[in-house]
Amino acid sequence: MKSFQETVSTLMVNNFEVTKDINALVLMDMSTEELGKKFSDALQKDGWKVRTYLMEDRTRSGEEPPQEAADEMLKYDLVFCLTKHSLTHTVARKNANTHGISVITMPGITEDMFLNGAMSADYSRVEKETLSMTDKLTDAHMVIIETGAAHELVIPVNGRNGVPSTGVFRGKAASGNLPSGEAYIAPLEGEAVGTIEINGSISGIGLVAKPIVLTIEKGRLIDASGQSGRELLELLGDGDGRYLCELGIGTNHAARLTGNILEDEKAYETIHVAFGSNHTFGGKIKTNVHIDCVTKNPTVNWK
Repeated sequence: MKSFQETVSTLMVNNFEVTKDINALVLMDMSTEELGKKFSDALQKDGWKVRTYLMEDRTRSGEEPPQEAADEMLKYDLVFCLTKHSLTHTVARKNANTHGISVITMPGITEDMFLNGAMSADYSRVEKETLSMTDKLTDAHMVIIETGAAHELVIPVNGRNGVPSTGVFRGKAASGNLPSGEAYIAPLEGEAVGTIEINGSISGIGLVAKPIVLTIEKGRLIDASGQSGRELLELLGDGDGRYLCELGIGTNHAARLTGNILEDEKAYETIHVAFGSNHTFGGKIKTNVHIDCVTKNPTVNWK
C-alpha cells in the first residue's frame, strides 16, 4: 500500500494536466481540517504552491458555502474542496468554473479513502468505462430501474446529455469528484414515475439499516418508508428539494460500499438517484440541497 505522500504525488501526475506554477487552494471545514492540512502539506512537499481556507461545516450536500469562501475560490487556478458535505452542485462551484478555475470536490473524504478503494483505481480504465456509460445515457430516451421484488422507476431522459465524472482532469475549468467514476444525467423534470428500493446508502445518513422504498409521482418524491426515509424527507424539505434531479451509474472497479456517498456512488453494480438541484449539469432545478441515494444490484433497462 502506498503512503499518503506517495498517493498524493501519484494523483497529481496521473489525474491532472497542470504545472507547478499554478496556485492551488485546499478548501476545508471544521470536520475535515486535519485531513485538509495533511493534504496541503503533501502538496507543498512536492513543490506545489498551495494555501488553505477554513470554513464552517455546511448542514447538507448542495448547500452554498459562505460568500467569503466562494470569493476565495476565485483567487486560484485549482481548488480542492475537502469538506463534510458536497459543494459539487452549488453556484459557487459553477461560478468558479465559469472563471476558468478547476474545482475538485471531495466531500466526506477520509484518509482510508486516499489509501484504499476508489482512489487506488486504474483511472485510465475508469475514464474509458465512464465515457462509454455517459454515451449510453445520452443516447437513451428513458431508463427503467427495477429493484427489490416489484419496484420499477421510469426515468425519462430524452434530449438530455450524460455527464462523465472520470477522475481525470484536463485543461482549465475542469470539475468533478475525487475519488471518481460515475456517469450521470439530469432527468426530465416532473416526468419520472414509480418506486425504487434503496438498499445501499443515503448522503448525510450513511448505510441504510434496511431497504427503504421511495415513491415518485410526476418527478417528485411523495413518500419514503422507514426511519431513513423520514430522515431523507427532512433533509430535502418540502420545496423543490423533493424533485428527482439525477440518475447516476457507478463506473469505478475499485470503489467500495462503505456508507460514505463519495465512494458508494462510484461502485460497480450500483446506481444512484438524487433529489434537489441539477441546474449545474443540464437540469432546471435550483435549490439549496442535493441528496444522493445509492442502491446496489438493480436491473437497468434502456429504451
